[in-house]
Amino acid sequence: MKSLLLCCLVILSTLINNSISKDAALETVSKHGKLAVQGTQLVDQSGQALQLKGMSLFWSVWMPQYWTPATIKSAHEGCHSNIVRAAMAVEYDGYLTDPSGQMQMVETVIEAAIANDIYVIADWHDWHGEQHLEQAKGFFDQVSKKYGGYPNLIIYETFNEPLDIDWSSVVKPYHQEIIKVIRANDPDNLILLGSPHYDQELDQVLADPITGQTNIMYTLHFYPVDTKQWLRDRIQNVINNGIPIFISEYGTCAGTGNGTIDAAETALWYQWLDQNQLSYVNWAISDKDESASVAIAGTPDTMICQDAYLSESGRIVVPQNKK
Repeated sequence: MKSLLLCCLVILSTLINNSISKDAALETVSKHGKLAVQGTQLVDQSGQALQLKGMSLFWSVWMPQYWTPATIKSAHEGCHSNIVRAAMAVEYDGYLTDPSGQMQMVETVIEAAIANDIYVIADWHDWHGEQHLEQAKGFFDQVSKKYGGYPNLIIYETFNEPLDIDWSSVVKPYHQEIIKVIRANDPDNLILLGSPHYDQELDQVLADPITGQTNIMYTLHFYPVDTKQWLRDRIQNVINNGIPIFISEYGTCAGTGNGTIDAAETALWYQWLDQNQLSYVNWAISDKDESASVAIAGTPDTMICQDAYLSESGRIVVPQNKK
């Protein structure tokens, strides 16, 4: 009888350890391992549906003080994140001006993510990616050669937010070129692909998706003051028709990053995201005097997401990462 009880306890313990916690900070790389896309769902190495929830760094050229190992540790432990996004600026004296300096910043974040056992997005943070194809190919070639051997960590975001340009003739061919570069070094880690009009025109993707590829998802960005039920309805139709979606950036305010915080509409978005088991990354780790910043002015990198340093937006985002 004792042996039977012990056996039951061991099985129960295993089930508990393998279950998904509501707190994203506990859903780490060592627990879930390699990511894949099955249908429209992001899954872990066991084929179990997984939500990634976390934080995006601010543009590298404007908030370099937070591109540190201490910030990534704070993002994991304080913000309760299992993912961080390295939003590397391309223009504005970013990668186009200083490729080695920007690459070093990205590598610092990736190495810190490895140390903190969380996933990381290497983001080509560009509104004009189609104009910088060759530079983007060079960046993703370097990143995928160095980190593609980690089969459970790196995620590539190839084009932050295409503007009002055509999907089929401009954005899709750009993505296909970048995918070729990444897959030459890294055959199966997750790749995130942007769509026209700030990652909202996913109906264009639905009409002409990229085929012949595995482990790709398309990015949605939303800001609840501007994007409401009409966008959720659009994206629900896209998902229902087989297009996998990943929210690589969202805020609690307007797309400008400023103005009123819309907590009620943000809550509706969270409800919809969780119903669809979608992953989402908040904009942004910043102490800039604007609504989207998670931190108040003067917050040290070691104090990111600590209660006394949270902004109004931060007080919405951090509890959500625990749910």
